[in-house]
Amino acid sequence: MSGMRSYGDPCGVARGLDIIGERWALLVVRDLLLGPRRFNDLLGGLPGLSPNVLSQRLRQLTEHGVVRRRDLGPPTRVHLYELTDWGRDLEPILLQFGRWGSQSPQFPDGTLGIDSLLLSIKAAFDPTRAPDLVGSYAFHIDADTYLADVADGSVRLRRGTASEPDATLTTDIDTLRAVCGHQLTMTAAADSGAWRLGGDEDAQRRLIELLLTPFTPAR
Repeated sequence: MSGMRSYGDPCGVARGLDIIGERWALLVVRDLLLGPRRFNDLLGGLPGLSPNVLSQRLRQLTEHGVVRRRDLGPPTRVHLYELTDWGRDLEPILLQFGRWGSQSPQFPDGTLGIDSLLLSIKAAFDPTRAPDLVGSYAFHIDADTYLADVADGSVRLRRGTASEPDATLTTDIDTLRAVCGHQLTMTAAADSGAWRLGGDEDAQRRLIELLLTPFTPAR
């Protein structure tokens, strides 16, 4: 398997690490949780990762059945990478690992990527609040659109489009980071034109509460 090293241990933990234990592998999986991505999109979302290493990780994850490549064919000739059903089984593991890691006293200087930022919503989602937040919400971040559907006590996040979401937020990644990081108020962002909400007021309130809950300090 592409020269992958093995722990040689039949324990499920060791066997799992044989597949996803290489550096960058889990972050590649993380950035595919919200939907398929092109090679260059993955590369752009993982600062510090070289094209060669990304190619190796995608090849290894594909050989192990965690990721698959989908070719859209002519005229686009675009290759997309997406998680298999087995690969998607890693989602609750990654979300729990993210909750655990967020309590680390170490905080690197790097910036939080859009996928990581939005996945924080899912990691922090409280099912007991579900009745208050039910709805469909669209986040237009730069050139990409992400959807959050809250129903049946859970939240589903994905890349894509929605014909009639209950509320929308249109902004850019820098403004979103600043608002979520409490470095900029929503009022100031809206006054600058970089933060635009759509939908009725109640749906807008639910969207904001869903988005900002993971970044609101505990009282």
